[in-house]
Amino acid sequence: MKKILAILIKDTLLRFTTPMEWLFFLILPIVFTLVIGSGSGPSSDSRVKMIVVDQAKNSLSETLIASLETSSSVNIELELIEDANSTLDQKKISSVLIIPQNFNQQNLLSQNAELELRQLPNNTESLIAQQAVQAVLSKVSSVVDIANSSVALAESQPGFKFDSDSARQAFFDSSLKKAQSLMTESPNRINEVTGNTKDTVEYDPRSNASAGQIITWVFIPLIGLSGSFAYERQKGTLRRLLTTPTSKGLFLAGTIIGQVLTALVQMILLVLFGIFVMKLNWAHAPLALAVILISSALAAAALGTMLGTFVKTEGQASGLSIMFGMVMALMGGCWYPLELFPQTVQLIVKILPTTWAMQGLLDVVLRGQGLTAILPEAGVLLGFALVFFTIGILRFKYE
Repeated sequence: MKKILAILIKDTLLRFTTPMEWLFFLILPIVFTLVIGSGSGPSSDSRVKMIVVDQAKNSLSETLIASLETSSSVNIELELIEDANSTLDQKKISSVLIIPQNFNQQNLLSQNAELELRQLPNNTESLIAQQAVQAVLSKVSSVVDIANSSVALAESQPGFKFDSDSARQAFFDSSLKKAQSLMTESPNRINEVTGNTKDTVEYDPRSNASAGQIITWVFIPLIGLSGSFAYERQKGTLRRLLTTPTSKGLFLAGTIIGQVLTALVQMILLVLFGIFVMKLNWAHAPLALAVILISSALAAAALGTMLGTFVKTEGQASGLSIMFGMVMALMGGCWYPLELFPQTVQLIVKILPTTWAMQGLLDVVLRGQGLTAILPEAGVLLGFALVFFTIGILRFKYE
């Protein structure tokens, strides 16, 4: 036991000899968790924000604004032109729609009515806002056509004549509001049906980011165990172990246990950050959380042990561990929800331990499940660990 403890302390001191290691151990994981998870909470409005400046202030502009407010693509805010331009210049908003004073019935009939849409260049949200405005204009045009038809029909009646232009405008405004009301109350021609899915829990980007960054930043250094083995093999440290009563199993146990314990400390710190800073639901099932964290760390350490028997140099091991860690994190759903990938890819990535680790962590923090629910994922991860450790131990060489 003393030898294992000595190896553990030696590896820990070597790993944290420079302050840079703390950057990768805690600071960068926290920063990336905040950045990736800061998009929105589970109940946030996902529509694109757009500012509307109403300079016309007539029934036609009110109809346009009312239609925009019901849009599923944009979330509008009414502001003055000065404030809107300032917000756009500071790039706090992607689009500003200006309804000019000449946006009225007469100019609309003569096809001289114009709207001004100011946008940030090469911006996806700007394109969404533009398409939303075009869709709403199509609906408003239909309403205006109905109102104009009502005015024309009234004027065609024998003996009927508007007393003044203001009376004609009032009739148009009344017809416009009635048409807008009737179109709102009209039955839907297309019915939306929500598909039945196994996962009915509402997606939370903060939970996904927290779980994903725990796996990403813990898997990479654990896979980097291969570099430690390669380094000590190059320096002759492992060869000198042959002259001591330290067995291969004892050396591997000390190295692996030390790295796994360090990884668990890192995981716990990131979980605590999620609980107290991001207010995530990590603490509701501590036993389930402990099981999935330990299983994940063992699978990653086993992969590093196996990789260490194939690489020849520390540099080669470092490059491969980073590459494998990043690719497995990306494909395992640590950076983006796995549901965004094609169905075929979702099936293929089940061969990766990161996929199962991510699934287990999300069962805890996002879906609020307990020990029973994560046992399948933990079992698969321990299966990965058994296979990788077996290969690594059988192929282990001192030189």
